[in-house]
This record gives sequence, structure tokens and C-alpha cells, in this order.
Amino acid sequence: MEKDLGNYRKSYQKSALTEDTISDNPMELFQKWFYEVEASNTVDESNTMTLATVGLDGYPKSRVVLLKRYTYEGFIFYTNYESEKGKAIEASPKVCLSFFWHSMERQVIIKGMAEKIAENLSDGYFESRPDGSKLGAIVSNQSEVIASRDELEEGLKALEEQYKGKEIPRPAYWGGYLVRPISIEFWQGRPNRLHDRIRFTLQEDYDWKIERLAP
Repeated sequence: MEKDLGNYRKSYQKSALTEDTISDNPMELFQKWFYEVEASNTVDESNTMTLATVGLDGYPKSRVVLLKRYTYEGFIFYTNYESEKGKAIEASPKVCLSFFWHSMERQVIIKGMAEKIAENLSDGYFESRPDGSKLGAIVSNQSEVIASRDELEEGLKALEEQYKGKEIPRPAYWGGYLVRPISIEFWQGRPNRLHDRIRFTLQEDYDWKIERLAP
């Protein structure tokens, strides 16, 4: 099987990223871009991001997860702590997040350290989820080998009966991670592949060093 993709080309020319239009804090620029992406109504899930970790086997692995909150401290997402990604983060908390908003010709690449958030924060988010999502988190031993789809469906039905009319508690193995950024790069597509790349790097005094990178 072979397919030549050499002729797949696009000219990027929707916007520009210049030093005189950004703040000193990358989280403020992230918020500005995120709002603009949402306002454009061109992205189905603007909070979709790729999480890359280094697995227990030594190989990097990336997968799509959903950003659920961001603050000046960093970026929060939720998962099963005993999943493949959870075990990878436990062993090596250095991770990378990336957003690619194709319609806006923008991407953001974040390097940082992941840490579990407080249990009460995970409780609060879990309580806000639909019951089906709560039960899904309980029935799925995420990343483990299972015999069939039927195993999941039957397990879900049993939980639906067990918790009918009852509060569904958050399992201890499920919760949130906060990724504290040490580097955030903003990429804006430009014509002739001369893209704008601005990188913020956290310094020891907690100020951000701003640098332009060659495309």
C-alpha cells in the first residue's frame, strides 16, 4: 500500500502573531485565543487537546483528551488514575499538551508537570457529570484488556440497577490532573511556511521569557 501526499498543500494567511500584540503572561494569550476559537463557531470541541506521556515501556504515546478548566496555574483534565496514561504520569509527570485549531490556523504546545488535584475538586466535577458518564467511569477498567463489548454493557446494566435512585460516588481511582506549564508555544500559520512561533518559558523568578522561534 502506498499513497504520495506530497501535493497536499495549503496557504496559511488568516492571522498573524506579533510581540506587540501579546501580554507578558501566556495564560492570558491562551484565554484570548480560546475565546476567539469559540466565537468563530468553526470548531466542534474547542477544548480538545492531545496529551503526550512517556509510557512504562519507554515509548511516548499521545491521545486526545478534553480540557475541563484552565487558570493561571495551568490546565485541568480528568481521567482514570489507573489507566495507561495515569500510570505513565505517576512514573514520569513530565507531559506535553497540544491544541490544534485548524480553522483558525493555530496551535498551542504546552510542556509541563502533571499533578493530581485536590480530592474535593475531583468530587465536585464528578458530581456535575451525567449519571451515564459517572457509571461509565466506574464500570471501565480503563486500558485493561476485556473479553468483549458485552462485558461492558452487562456491567453497566448491573450498575444502573445498583445505583437506581441513589447517589453515585466518585471512585478513588478517578479524578483530575493539573498540568503546570513550564513552556507554552503559540503557533500561527503564515504564508510561504514562514509561520509565527512565540514561546513563553517560565523562569526561576516566575516571570516568563518570551522568544520568537524560526518556523
